Amino acid sequence: MAQNAKAEVHTGGCQCGAVRFRLQGPLVHASICNCRMCQKAFGNFFAPFANAATEPVWTRGKPAIFRSSERAERGFCPQCGTPLTYRWGDEVTALAIGAFDHPNEIVPTIEFAHENRHPFLNHIADLKAEPLGLTDEERDILAILKSFQHPDRDTDTWPVNNGGEL
Repeated sequence: MAQNAKAEVHTGGCQCGAVRFRLQGPLVHASICNCRMCQKAFGNFFAPFANAATEPVWTRGKPAIFRSSERAERGFCPQCGTPLTYRWGDEVTALAIGAFDHPNEIVPTIEFAHENRHPFLNHIADLKAEPLGLTDEERDILAILKSFQHPDRDTDTWPVNNGGEL
């Protein structure tokens, strides 16, 4: 089993593909944080992070760094602005869960700054769920939409000319 843990690999990157990472080994911590700094850094209700026991290896580009406090620094893509990292002091760098190629495989196990949780999150399961592409108009838009988002996999080149296919 120890060999499988070493063989476990996680990859990911920013929305445009200018910054890509690789993590070797199992993820040891996954969390969400509701603190105001994390909310502002992500422009969202919370920030989800995961990390392994080792530092990520940057396989394409590197994040730009913003020191958000005297102890914390946050990394983001200098091209597209995607939030990518969080580092507290000398701790191992945490990566934004949404930046992983397979984010649905990562389940947070702890919530920080719960007292600052946005009230709607207590009722998120009650929201009306509406899949994309239900109307003729949405299907027409999706048929002609050309995405410039990097695919959820490593590529040999960047930028990727993927013809709009994700």
